[in-house]
Amino acid sequence: MRTGTRIGIDVGKVRVGVARSDALGLMAVPVSTLARETAIADLVRLASDYEPIEFVCGLPLSLDGSETASTLDAREFAIELSAATHVPVRLVDERLTTVTAQHALHDASHSTKSGRAMIDQVAATILLESALNAERAGNTLGETVGDE
Repeated sequence: MRTGTRIGIDVGKVRVGVARSDALGLMAVPVSTLARETAIADLVRLASDYEPIEFVCGLPLSLDGSETASTLDAREFAIELSAATHVPVRLVDERLTTVTAQHALHDASHSTKSGRAMIDQVAATILLESALNAERAGNTLGETVGDE
């Protein structure tokens, strides 16, 4: 298992959920929800603060695994983020992370309407935890864009 902080990202059309891992890659915690229009600049600042070894960005595939317009949007976001930060971005299948996040928040008595920003953070946390768990098991999820 590589050491170093990772930053998880759930890219949406309006908001971007952000989570981070500890330096040992043992756990992930929510960080913030960013406005999409300023997300790259905000993530550049977060990269300066946390010095991640990589970003883990959700890749929204359809349920049958095919690519959609949202998949292309996430790929473009990842390429732009890597170019702006010079940090590699790993694209990881995010199917059902938002649904899982909604269920977790509902179970914790948060309403979906009032918790949309929190849902994005929790989705980013779930995505990042999945990537960390896979790496601990000796697997590498997804594909990497940018500097390696």
